[in-house]
Order: sequence, then C-alpha cells, then structure tokens
Amino acid sequence: MKLGISSYSLTWSIGVPGYPAPRKPIGAIDLLEIAHSNGIKLVQIADNLPLHLMSDAALLRLKAHAETLGIEIEVGTRGTEPQHLLQYLRIASLLGSTLCRTLIVEKSLTVPLQHLREVLPLFEQSGVRLAVENHGLHTTKELASLFEACNHPFLGCCLDTVNSFSALDSPDTVIQDLSPYVINLHLKDFDITRVDHQMGFMVLGRPAGYGKLDIDGLMQTIRHNQSDSNVILELWTPFTESVDRTVELEHQWFEQSLQYLHTNHFSK
Repeated sequence: MKLGISSYSLTWSIGVPGYPAPRKPIGAIDLLEIAHSNGIKLVQIADNLPLHLMSDAALLRLKAHAETLGIEIEVGTRGTEPQHLLQYLRIASLLGSTLCRTLIVEKSLTVPLQHLREVLPLFEQSGVRLAVENHGLHTTKELASLFEACNHPFLGCCLDTVNSFSALDSPDTVIQDLSPYVINLHLKDFDITRVDHQMGFMVLGRPAGYGKLDIDGLMQTIRHNQSDSNVILELWTPFTESVDRTVELEHQWFEQSLQYLHTNHFSK
C-alpha cells in the first residue's frame, strides 16, 4: 500500500472549467516534481489532465521523467466505451502503469457492464487492473452488484470516501459496501456544516485529518481486507475569494494533509 497524489489533489492549480485559469497552471511534469519534493512515489494522472491528448513522444518523456524521480504513474479517465478504455490501456502500457481508474457516466449499468466485460480480457492480458470509481451517480449497492456480476480479477473499485453523498450514501456505507472490492482508494476528508440561515447544510472538503472522515477506521478496514490498494490523496478545496487565493489555500491543505498522513499512517 503506497501513498500517492493525483491531479485532483491540486485541482485549482491545474485549472477548473468555468473559473479563471491559475496564474501558473501546473501540468503532468509539474505534478511529478511536486510529488518528488514531498517524498511521494506515486502519482495518479486523471481526466483533468487528459493523457489521451498528449502525443506518444510527450507520454514517453513523462515516463522517463517519472523513472528518473522514482515515481510510479497510475492513469485515470472517465467513461466505459470500449474504444476509449482500450486507448487508455495502451497509454497505461506505454507509461508502465498497472492501474487505470475510470467512472461510469450513465445511470443504467447494463451497457457499462457489457463494455467492461468486453475489454477486461485485454486488460488482464496486459496486466493492468481497471478501477471503477463511485462518483455519486449510483448507490454503493448498485456498484457492488456490478462488481459481483462482472466477477473478474482485473476489475475492482476505486473507492472515493466522499463522492457518494449525492447518492445518499454516507462514507460509512461506502466503506462497508465497497471495501471488499477496493483496488484503489481516493482519500478525501470533509466537513458538514449548517448554512448561516440554518436552513440547509454544506458538504465541503477539509485537509486530511482535519474533517469528519474516520481515517483510522478506514485504514484499518482496508488493511484488514488485505486489499492491494494504493491510497491517493484528493482535496475538495472550496473556492475562496479568487483563484489565486484558492490555489494558495489548496497548497496549504495539501501540505497539511501530507503531514498528517506521513505522521499517522505512512512513513516517508
């Protein structure tokens, strides 16, 4: 089990659609350098830095730089269309990645299940596991049924600790229902507070170890299941005054989170 960061650890620093671009947007190479400077040996590059838009030459430069720094890359995308997933299988193989994270983008699971069954033999042949993330469109029980129906050793869950609030599943429910299938973990802390007029609540991110997520219990469950799962830090940093100020806050939370995780769960 390794601790890693992702392109969703520093989302505002990369750029968020609908908001002004950050003053100095970071790219994939920058993310590797940030990981290296913090003693992190794993980086997951997801759909907000889309790898399929990079040339083979650029991907090979990325791989070479990661190897120089001693960093492992995991790839990420969204969708289950077979041609797209096989494109990412090729990218994973090119980068030496053994895991590809994706998520299902349609409400019905019937067609995605067919898609996954179609591509999984090729993923197994290449030694790349496919991790489907709970992204809030489906309940955890629906996703558990998908994993059971597929029943393939190279398919598992990318468990995100917060995403399923929109499906009315709490983190405890997410962990209970999906931890048996975990092959990748997105660790994201959160808080729930009332709005100032008291009529409603807000679910917002917090630095790891500073919110309501039971990280100790989560880690015990993952380790108890003997899951061969890496742990990827993600942050939901709220927009604060301006993009520049938000980027500054995001980096503060990033440093706080890594300090907490290194102190309590992962030694450098």
